[in-house]
Amino acid sequence: MDEKDTNRLEAFSDGVFAVAITLLVLDIKLPYADSSGKLLGNSELWQAIFEQWPMLLAFVTSFFTIGIMWLNHHRIFKHIKHSDTSLVFLNIILLMLIVFIPVPTALLVEYITHPELNTAALLYSGTFFAMALCFNLLWRYASYKGRLLGQQVDMDGVNKISRQYLFGPLVYIIALAIAWINTPASLIFNLLLAIFFALPDTPMKPGKKDQDPQLPMSESV
Repeated sequence: MDEKDTNRLEAFSDGVFAVAITLLVLDIKLPYADSSGKLLGNSELWQAIFEQWPMLLAFVTSFFTIGIMWLNHHRIFKHIKHSDTSLVFLNIILLMLIVFIPVPTALLVEYITHPELNTAALLYSGTFFAMALCFNLLWRYASYKGRLLGQQVDMDGVNKISRQYLFGPLVYIIALAIAWINTPASLIFNLLLAIFFALPDTPMKPGKKDQDPQLPMSESV
């Protein structure tokens, strides 16, 4: 078996990530004219843009979340050298959730200013939870006893990454709980999670001196 036979899977996955992140932009529709078709003045345009903050905040949150997921996907496939049918199936489920993200994002935009209506927020945070859970399943399936990893991989480092990835689904459960209480707060919490996972060195990630040269620093998802 070749040392690296996941190239097609990675290329297909990159394409799906690109499509999902592009679909988010299609929902951004900023007003530029009033009901009569007259162009808005400077002050009116700035006010109209500001009034679109729910849409822009949801876009930024989903964009960063998909971007961080792509980064993590890229990193784990530095270690995953082989594939089989089960791995491909788990990856397809993950990609299905990734490309679905624009749907709850667009729905959340319509409901974010109605905190008492939390179904959209629950669907949004629930999608992220399912995504983090599926990502964990993908990694754990591939890394179990190193069956789909490279021959020279350090299993202590692999186990460290597995422990870190447990953190992702747990915090998204918190996001779900917040979504049940307050829709805007849940969106802000999801944005903070995306920023946290993007940080290079956090308590849940190995510092530079702790990293194994064969296992680059990993994010929690």
